[in-house]
Amino acid sequence: MNPDVEQVSVWAWYPEFESVVDEYNKNNDDVQICWNNAGVGADEYTKLNTALAAGSGAADVVMLEAAMLPSYTVQDSLVDLTPFGAADIKKNFSPGAWADVSTTEGVFAAPVDGGPMGMLYRSDIFKQYNVAVPTTWAEFADSAQQLKDNGYPGFITNFPTNGRAYIQALFSQAGAVPYTVDPDDPSRIGIDLESPEVLQVLNYWNDLIERGLVSHNDRNTSDDNARMLDGTYASYIAPAWGPGYLAGLADPGAVTEWRAVPLPQWDANKPVQVNWGGSSFAVTNQAPNPALSAKVAMGIFGSEATWKIGIEKATLFPLWSPMLESDYFRDLDYAFFGGQQINEDVFIDAAASYEGFTNLPFLSLIYDTTTEGLYAMAEGTQTPEETVTSLQKTFVDYAENQGFTVN
Repeated sequence: MNPDVEQVSVWAWYPEFESVVDEYNKNNDDVQICWNNAGVGADEYTKLNTALAAGSGAADVVMLEAAMLPSYTVQDSLVDLTPFGAADIKKNFSPGAWADVSTTEGVFAAPVDGGPMGMLYRSDIFKQYNVAVPTTWAEFADSAQQLKDNGYPGFITNFPTNGRAYIQALFSQAGAVPYTVDPDDPSRIGIDLESPEVLQVLNYWNDLIERGLVSHNDRNTSDDNARMLDGTYASYIAPAWGPGYLAGLADPGAVTEWRAVPLPQWDANKPVQVNWGGSSFAVTNQAPNPALSAKVAMGIFGSEATWKIGIEKATLFPLWSPMLESDYFRDLDYAFFGGQQINEDVFIDAAASYEGFTNLPFLSLIYDTTTEGLYAMAEGTQTPEETVTSLQKTFVDYAENQGFTVN
């Protein structure tokens, strides 16, 4: 890093990000990135919230999950990138990726990576027990029962009640619109957790749990990580970063019987693609030079070289179209998946068809409360109907207490 050039501070927790920073700094002589890992996810958000409340101490540019952006735009904590050339990069992203970082009031982050969803499955397990790989949710339930009937001792998959954005994506795939924000007045919101579509999803998974076909273990625990590899689960309903996560649990260089297929659909003739996770770079209102900070936010992952680092070393899934649509990315084969070209087979099409999802400005509450409700449902202490009624009341009461008008 050249100390004689103006610096922009960045908080980010991407794996291998130091190499990305070095690549950016090497190729820019008017600005240098000064990077710090302020923690992963909630840890960074806690530090950011403290700094914003204090009026100082925040980085100029911060990595934020796209779903978390409304929690900061409602506080006017982020800089609108529109005056600094956001329109020039819009063409490099799909409509869904762009919708996740923008509102009618502006563009508040640059998309980086995403989590279009598919299904990873153990081809050896499905073959051993003579069960077809499902393409619809009806077939998925049938396959789950067939695996059990044919002697498979595990579960077709795990339904993680602490999946956070996972269940929101499944709601959306079924046609639910659980949250809305008035584009002309962000203080007016809609909350609809009692819709037929939300109940359809919860009743579906609750039925599989009650029949002993699906487990409901917390994800991201050491025990569950072990289950991902020991044959307990025959499939993993996964985002595009899931293959990297799964491969990272195995021994280096492992080749397995895991394969990837598109996400099962409610209607095979009308496929709906959804997203789980993904992040962006935003400029905070404490940045002393918003223009230069915006250049960094929009340009860190704006080259083939930086994206190759992100893909090959950090297993990120690019939302940047020049890389997403490249022959290099399409044709990548993944040794862990037996050499399958999973991007071409599954995730590129899923990313292209994703249309975006509306989140509310109190996402942490939504995630935590939903986790509690799903756990109670999975444990059998409340029904899906009771779960959605409780969630609806909790969210509406909280929103109104915070000054929102709930439609």
